[in-house]
Amino acid sequence: MTTTASFLEMLAEREQAARAQAEYLRAQIEQLTRAVILSLANGEAHPPEPPDLPGNPAYQNILAALAESPDPAHAKDLCQRLDLGQEPKNIEGMRSKLKRLLARGLAVESEPGLFALNRK
Repeated sequence: MTTTASFLEMLAEREQAARAQAEYLRAQIEQLTRAVILSLANGEAHPPEPPDLPGNPAYQNILAALAESPDPAHAKDLCQRLDLGQEPKNIEGMRSKLKRLLARGLAVESEPGLFALNRK
């Protein structure tokens, strides 16, 4: 019986991650659509380039966790949500990945150490 319960929990977690990823992608589509419309309205010949989305699943998981979070999160909180462990090396690795997402414009840092999905 515990096997069935754990299987159902795993399915629920995957569904939640897929929903978060879909929400993130919808936000990106909306952002790109808005940018294209604005560039065409301003007479620009070429629409802006889409943000460089990371292909690494770790970044996709982080973006999905940020998408499902209503509030900005610390690196430690994201480690906990993604079951990565609370050791300093894991938290620093998460912070490093979050900074890379900041540099690509995919995340924002509302306050020092508080990260959220860039929904603009």
